[in-house]
Amino acid sequence: MARAVILMMDSFGVGEACDAAKFGDLGGNTLGNIIKHSPVLLPNLARLGLEKIAEKSHSKLSHSLGYEGEIQGAYGFADELSFGKDTPSGHWELAGVPVCYDWGYFKNLTNAFPEDLLQDLIREAHLPGVLGNCHASGTEILKTLGLEHIKTGKPIVYTSADSVFQIAAHEKYFGLEKLYQICHIARKLVDKYNIGRVIARPFIGESPEDFKRTSHRHDYATPPHEKTLLDYLISNNHQVIAIGKIADIYAHQGISQEILGEDNQDLFSKTLEAFKSAPDKSLVFTNFVDFDSKYGHRRDISGYAQALKDFDARIPELEKLMSPEDLLLITADHGCDPSFPGSDHTRERVPIIFKGKNFKPGYLGHSDTFADMGQTLAHHFGIPALNYGKVLCNNN
Repeated sequence: MARAVILMMDSFGVGEACDAAKFGDLGGNTLGNIIKHSPVLLPNLARLGLEKIAEKSHSKLSHSLGYEGEIQGAYGFADELSFGKDTPSGHWELAGVPVCYDWGYFKNLTNAFPEDLLQDLIREAHLPGVLGNCHASGTEILKTLGLEHIKTGKPIVYTSADSVFQIAAHEKYFGLEKLYQICHIARKLVDKYNIGRVIARPFIGESPEDFKRTSHRHDYATPPHEKTLLDYLISNNHQVIAIGKIADIYAHQGISQEILGEDNQDLFSKTLEAFKSAPDKSLVFTNFVDFDSKYGHRRDISGYAQALKDFDARIPELEKLMSPEDLLLITADHGCDPSFPGSDHTRERVPIIFKGKNFKPGYLGHSDTFADMGQTLAHHFGIPALNYGKVLCNNN
């Protein structure tokens, strides 16, 4: 029986989506604009079809990615059916559950949260108060309020254009477990506002110049509203090995094993280790968060480019571990163009790259939902069809 591995390149869009204008994201093109401003070579992704994806997705690149031989992957791209451009929507839709409703958002740039919500959190978590209460960059707000947080013991609460309630606190002076506890409380309190995630944002350091967020981030997501591919795999006696923040995104539903990592390179190493020992009928599913959190949101074009180069260099390591029956999927959940104004995600198409025996190298077409990927994986594993999506196959 075959296995599969998904490499989710968090935020790696390949050009504006068909409805980008609705989101104010015309011109958003994470791949294209990175290559334009920081010409990096990505020969392995190109070998699997990435440059061809750019050509098909109306975003021909400004220069070659460094591969001129025969394409070895099956490639295409997908628009998103879900109403939002957030992380849970993209992940859930890939797994067969589009989010065809609107999340709740805290839209006020200052005094972002309802006063009742903050007072309930302060009371139930026994806090001396909170700081922030605004839209903010997660790194900039530490420089502004980190010292006051250490002095007062008040956690920093903030949000963004996503459906999130974020809480930052110092690991040493506030405590990691205490931060997690108040995030559990906040998760219940924000349910009535239909908020997708509460995110614990721990940090370390002694001054604004060296405050640094750690890898102990934890997302408290609302559960998917329907069973996902992951749930169906578990109920059909398969295993789902979640690496990085995958388990958090799916609210720990449909997960056999959870493995955390420090950064993209560590996550890739953990993926290789897990795949080496993964039994038949296993899905290894990894989210490479740094693309989004360290480079996309922070509008760091050169950092994003280097992260892509580092990721690309490790693809052959994974390919060497694959048996003829195994299936590789490389994709993304949304865009986050580091050249675009602001710090929000961008509504973009995502790449679809498959490599496995049921795919001959070549173009798979344009999918109108990420769910085509989940349906294809369901078919690969021989489980019943999902409610959304069609099976992608060009080996007929």
